[in-house]
Amino acid sequence: MKKQKLILTVLFAGVFLGANEALAQGISSKKFGVIYQENIKWLQFPAFPPEARLAILVGNPKQAGPYVIRVKVPAGVILMPHIHPEDRIYTVISGVFYIGLGTKFDASKLTAYSPGSVVILPGNTPHFHWAKSGEYVTQVTTNGPLGISYINPADDPRNKKK
Repeated sequence: MKKQKLILTVLFAGVFLGANEALAQGISSKKFGVIYQENIKWLQFPAFPPEARLAILVGNPKQAGPYVIRVKVPAGVILMPHIHPEDRIYTVISGVFYIGLGTKFDASKLTAYSPGSVVILPGNTPHFHWAKSGEYVTQVTTNGPLGISYINPADDPRNKKK
């Protein structure tokens, strides 16, 4: 078992060494594989606030096909209203995941989901997140390619670097 864990760790590290920011490829969904929690590599993702992190577990979000990512957002961070073209299934791993629907951030529209909750978000649904009560981690299962567009382009962290 230790040998298999070492091999997967080396393979996983190799995948991320060639990473283009946070869009490295995770392990294949076409064969048996494992990623242990302690080997998850958290990276910055340009479309998220700089404190948030993304980890690619399965597949390649840049390509068509299934992929699984985790998103970690520290306490107090808000992801302003945005959409994803793909349908998404969020599973809350830890913390409390607050999500609201709409094109404008409105704290009164947030709903709290505890660990183990599953949230279905159809593609192109405007929504926002707030790590209101502390850090949260969600796992997102979907089909690529990954897309994210902020309702207000001024809220997009990619535009703030210019």
